[in-house]
Amino acid sequence: MAGKTLFDKVWDSHVVEAIENGPNVLYIDRHFVHEVTSPQAFAGVKERGVGVFRPNQVLATPDHNIPTINQDQPIKDQLSAHQVDTLTKNCEENNVTLYGLGHEYNGIVHVVGPEQGITQPGMTMVCGDSHTSTHGAFGSIAFGIGTSEVEMTLATQCIMQPKPKSMRINIEGELGAGVTAKDIVLYVISKLTTSGGTGYFVEFAGSAIRALSMEGRMTVCNMSIEMGARGGMIAPDETTFEYIKGRRNAPTGEQWEKAVAYWKTLPTDADAKFDLELTYEAADIEPQITYGTNPGMGTGITQNIPSLDTIEEASKKTYLQSMKYMGFEPGDKLEGKKVDYVFLGSCTNGRIEDLRVFAEAVKGKKKADNITAWIVPGSRLVEKQAIEEGIKETLEAAGFELRQPGCSACLAMNDDKIPAGKYAVATSNRNFEGRQGPGSRTLLASPLTAAAAAVTGVIADPRKVFNL
Repeated sequence: MAGKTLFDKVWDSHVVEAIENGPNVLYIDRHFVHEVTSPQAFAGVKERGVGVFRPNQVLATPDHNIPTINQDQPIKDQLSAHQVDTLTKNCEENNVTLYGLGHEYNGIVHVVGPEQGITQPGMTMVCGDSHTSTHGAFGSIAFGIGTSEVEMTLATQCIMQPKPKSMRINIEGELGAGVTAKDIVLYVISKLTTSGGTGYFVEFAGSAIRALSMEGRMTVCNMSIEMGARGGMIAPDETTFEYIKGRRNAPTGEQWEKAVAYWKTLPTDADAKFDLELTYEAADIEPQITYGTNPGMGTGITQNIPSLDTIEEASKKTYLQSMKYMGFEPGDKLEGKKVDYVFLGSCTNGRIEDLRVFAEAVKGKKKADNITAWIVPGSRLVEKQAIEEGIKETLEAAGFELRQPGCSACLAMNDDKIPAGKYAVATSNRNFEGRQGPGSRTLLASPLTAAAAAVTGVIADPRKVFNL
């Protein structure tokens, strides 16, 4: 009998029923909810009189449109205030745990799950948010779902899903100086395009992936959906176990030993076959930055924007449209282009490690005068750590301000909007037209590359700026 992949092992152990020529009924271990995609779902279970089936497996936290300043005051935006109030009421009515605004554990849902020890290997996890794939870094199957599926999961703790195909992407070798997890995933998306992973669940593997911290692995899995994949995952190992151990919801004592013994059985078997396997060399990756209006339109920081004759015929119209929107010309040099905003945060790069990297880079330097910077921690715990570790002090000495946690300018559902026509180097995950505010122009990059832009005021190679 052929070996099994990590994905197969987790998926197959959660199938309640396989419908002939149809989807699988999949049991869900953990369901995260936030204020934007849950109101209709809660209303639906209430109307049907079924309630929430297993409330102790559901966790709620407002994050998408909460303000990142003055969180102790009432929310000014009426729609945001209404959504947050509705989430509070729904959780109270259904006995669902809520880390509300101001709660010591509040934060971006995909930052909160891992730091609380809720996210664990071998689980199935869903949330009404596409970047649920973040949790796959722990060797779990995690994916985003729509509002009707949120309702289905609340009502039954199950979901109907067709089983995706499997892909493995290997990154082999050592990363160069100044090259991070964010650069790995932006590089892969630029090679595969935003549709290259469609229909697949991706396992990231190889020596460069194994060398990443858990924060780095979460960044890679977070953006797996930007290549069209259903989700991404990484096999659990000692790095995973060390990260989980001692966290609030982690198993303890004998249960811990049992859990680790099971987790060690999850990695892909040596003789397992994937539907598609790709390998990239870590040495070929330099700090990345996007230049267009989807995450696949990216390149190395020292490279020029591709010229029109290198673009495939089918993509030329989109390419030219994106150049017009971004105010760039085909073949332009990216280094040295003026930037207006820098955003450090989001479920992609709002963890403590990201703030440490940024703060260490700007230490002893000054924010460029033309830059408006939003430094947004991913959770209250990250904010607390940043204060305790002196990160806030370092940032303030360099002219930066640490805001309060939330999704912030990643999708501009709150007041953190990039003005029309302005350029933002952002550590978030999407650069679609208007994503960070109507008419905003987003360049995706790593926290280190964002730090280089923040102190120089232009797109800059962090290796040169920080002598790496």
